[in-house]
Order: sequence, then structure tokens, then C-alpha cells
Amino acid sequence: MKSKSIAKAVLPAAGVVGAILALIVVGHAVRVPRFGRTALAAAAPGPQTAGNDKPTVYFVKDPQLVPAFQVKDIAGKPVDTADWKGKAVLLNFWATWCPPCREEIPSLIALQKKYQGRLVIVGVSEDEDPPSEVEKFVQKVGINYPVVMSSPELLGKWGGVEALPTTFLISSQGRVMWKHRGLHSLAEYDLDVQALLGETVDAKIETIADQGQVFLRNAANATELPDVSFAGLNAEQKARALHRLNAEMCTCGCKLTIAQCRLNDTTCPVSKTLAAQIVKEVVASTPATTPSKVKAVTAN
Repeated sequence: MKSKSIAKAVLPAAGVVGAILALIVVGHAVRVPRFGRTALAAAAPGPQTAGNDKPTVYFVKDPQLVPAFQVKDIAGKPVDTADWKGKAVLLNFWATWCPPCREEIPSLIALQKKYQGRLVIVGVSEDEDPPSEVEKFVQKVGINYPVVMSSPELLGKWGGVEALPTTFLISSQGRVMWKHRGLHSLAEYDLDVQALLGETVDAKIETIADQGQVFLRNAANATELPDVSFAGLNAEQKARALHRLNAEMCTCGCKLTIAQCRLNDTTCPVSKTLAAQIVKEVVASTPATTPSKVKAVTAN
């Protein structure tokens, strides 16, 4: 397997959307030259707890249907989303060279054994090495679930896969309920699977609107962005700023809009600077209301 150099560290976000993103404690970043993307090798503790010390499972409101695809795994067997009906699914994007990904594998193996027949785990390898090399690793560590090789087409269906490991949580009704970025505990995944299967769980289940937490294309729904201050802006100004943030591209090389980049990589200095400049320009371009105009309007 190939080693990858660590590029940068990522810290939890702030703000309303950041409060959700802060559920993920992110570690290091590594570059994936194959697709020209930055993947974050993240780490996180066990299940998040609410004020009453009860774990909280987060799902999105109005979850979207799973993007359909048909591929063959590294053993040549078909993997078809149509076969997932009635089962919970964990779609895990990973790589053999990613330390948190490797650390997560024993938990996934254990879950596949525990929920055999009711849970489908599919590993999507981001490795540059050929499938035969990935298969050697799979056999060595005893992975008991299918592994497929990633491709631009597959990634296109799951837009926003900018971190490794990234795991999409899919309900037994075929809906994409949440996306974990980074390393998560067996206990957390166990609760997730129970909830995805519709079982009673000893946890609080909260639902939120997808504002880029699952699919980055939904970043346009966000009203707050990590480390972007809209303080002092009126509703019209904020709407204009958000429109520009979702229309203009970040120049850091991520190929995302500025809003998407802020949600995807909260430490990116480029998108942070661009966002601040846009807010400043919106304020500067708004005509000030003169006292005489205010008086005239009041008189009418």
C-alpha cells in the first residue's frame, strides 16, 4: 500500500451549522491525487451525548433516496443498490493507506457479523493501487463485507465525499439519513444501525435539515456558515451574501463553492478570506438611507 503525506489539521466549526459539524472532531488531512481531492482522515469519540447524558443520533429531515448504482466488487461479484431494500446500509469510503480507516475496520467487521442479513456494509476503496492489491489487504485483515473500487462516476453520485473515512448511513427504506466524516466508535455505529432499522434505541434521535451535512449540494439551504460572520447585516444583505457564497467558486483548488468549502473544510484560509470579503462588499454596496429619505417615507 502507498503512504500519503499529512497536509494539514482541521478543527471543529463554529456557528449554527458549525454546531452540527462540531460533532466531528477532525484530525489530519491527506491528499488523494487520483481524483485531485483533499480527503480528511478524521477522528471522533463515541456517541454524542445530550444534556441528560443520553446519546444522540442525528438524522436529516426529508432524507433523499439513495443514489442508485450497479458495480462489481473486487472479487467480481455484483453490488446493486436495488438489493439493499429492507436493510440498513453503511457505505464506507476508505483507503488502505488511511490510518483512521484501518482503525475503523474491526468495528465494521463486528457490525456485519452482529446484524447479518439485516445490515449491508459496502467499502468504497479510494486506493490508487489496482483491485488485486486492495483484495490482498481485504483478505489479510478479514473484511467480511464487499469492497468496490471508487470512480469519478460513483463519487459523482455521492457528491461531497471529501473526507476519509466517510460513511453514509442509509435506512431500510432506502433513504440517506446522515453522513459521518472520520473515525467513529463501534458503540455509535451500533446505535446508528438500530435506528436505521427502525428499532427502539436507548438514545435521543434528532432530525435537522440537510444544509450540506450529508450532500454538499444542499449547502445552499444553509443560513449560517462556519467562521462567517453575518453580524450587522439585515435580512436582504444576508440573502445577497449567501447567494454569492453559493454562486462563487473557492480558489483553493477544491472545486467547490465558497459555501461548500466552508462546510467541508472549516480550516481553509482561502474560503474564509473570500467569504469575509464578500460580506464586506455586500455591506459596502448597500446604499445608506439618508435622514431626509426616512422622513419622506414616514410622511407618506
